[in-house]
Amino acid sequence: MTGRQVSVTVFWVTLGAILLPWLATPVADGNEKFRLKPGAEGKLCLDCHSDFTLKLKSRFVHTPVKTGNCTGCHSPHTSAHGKLLSASTRSICLTCHEDVLPEKARSAHRPVIEGRCGTCHDPHASSYKGNLSKNGNELCVGCHTTVVDTAAKAKFPHLPVSDGCLDCHNPHASTAATRLLRSPLPALCIECHQPDAGFTKQHGGYPVGTANCVSCHAAHGSNTRGILFDTVHAPVAGKACTQCHNPPTAAQPFATTRTGFELCRGCHGKTMNETFGKTRVHWPLLDKTGCLNCHEAHASRKPKLLNVDEAALCGRCHGETTAFQRRLTEKAKQEKPRSKSRVEIGSLTHDPVQRGTCSACHSPHASNSTRLLNQESTVELCGGCHDWLKHESHPMGERYRDKRSKNLSVDCLSCHRSHGTGYRYLIAFPTPTELCVQCHKQQKR
Repeated sequence: MTGRQVSVTVFWVTLGAILLPWLATPVADGNEKFRLKPGAEGKLCLDCHSDFTLKLKSRFVHTPVKTGNCTGCHSPHTSAHGKLLSASTRSICLTCHEDVLPEKARSAHRPVIEGRCGTCHDPHASSYKGNLSKNGNELCVGCHTTVVDTAAKAKFPHLPVSDGCLDCHNPHASTAATRLLRSPLPALCIECHQPDAGFTKQHGGYPVGTANCVSCHAAHGSNTRGILFDTVHAPVAGKACTQCHNPPTAAQPFATTRTGFELCRGCHGKTMNETFGKTRVHWPLLDKTGCLNCHEAHASRKPKLLNVDEAALCGRCHGETTAFQRRLTEKAKQEKPRSKSRVEIGSLTHDPVQRGTCSACHSPHASNSTRLLNQESTVELCGGCHDWLKHESHPMGERYRDKRSKNLSVDCLSCHRSHGTGYRYLIAFPTPTELCVQCHKQQKR
């Protein structure tokens, strides 16, 4: 070994001897970090926060609280976060509970995503396991009021709902399925409902053990026997599955005997004849999916077997209209008179659109009118709700031509826009005067 090699070896040995004791030293805890008095970390906080003495006697105490490590979550001096937290709630909780939000989660609970762990958990101590602020379903009802209320009133309840939501759902996130389900369907259902011979017979002999159970059944309970959704398609209610599907013994039992609207024509012939007798047909009827673009084949929570609420259903294709309505609603709130003595004049939004009842004006299937309106006369259609027919109004009808275009007669849409414009009275200009002078130019000043 040369003299140079000896010098290098001595250097590294010496450096190791210096660094080794330092590396072996434990990371500074709260006491050392903030130079607290020995053993004073938790006790020191209790001098002021005496109410926590009782909290510490709870059945379940959060580990940092139990060990007196208050500075594990809080800064004792100043903080950019509320309650002197040393970081955001999400960051603090995920430091220890990183498995709560898996990287490849298929669904996640909104409070978890937003780091609002305190929505369900008490960060210090609780009488309930997992430091939950309330026990079982009582906690879930705080946000999921509609679901819990519907389940409580159901004539035919689903047993796991009363047992506890966690029988089927993961409270934080699920890597297995949507809707926070512990397992994908039908695997989750099969845990309780074994697809044996009796089960298959109950379903008309069809091998539904591999089917999507919630296409027919309401998982949280129903007013219909067999916890079917409240609106049931007649063939399903009568167990006449072969009206639409191949026999249960076929190679593909779930395949339908026809596709698109042709499948529905067998029972709904009158509706189909009326629809295709009109000059304008709603395009979703005409593709391969046909009626199922809007309706469920088996059962639904909604009337008329609709997939979802009418507003949400129409919004799937007419998203720009529903988005505009949301903006108008927000604008209406901002422009609402602050003083009760001031009267709000002229609406910004049309009531049927706000209620999500598009079918109040439009036919969902077909029409002889433009825009699939329910009546050929716009004047008559609007008169169904607006009583202007009972008093004087601007002349309207085929006898009166629009001065801006002689090809058009004067009707309600000559001045108003049924989905709103952003201006009061649903007119196309900021003020009535600016609207009127578009035709009555001699009155312009």
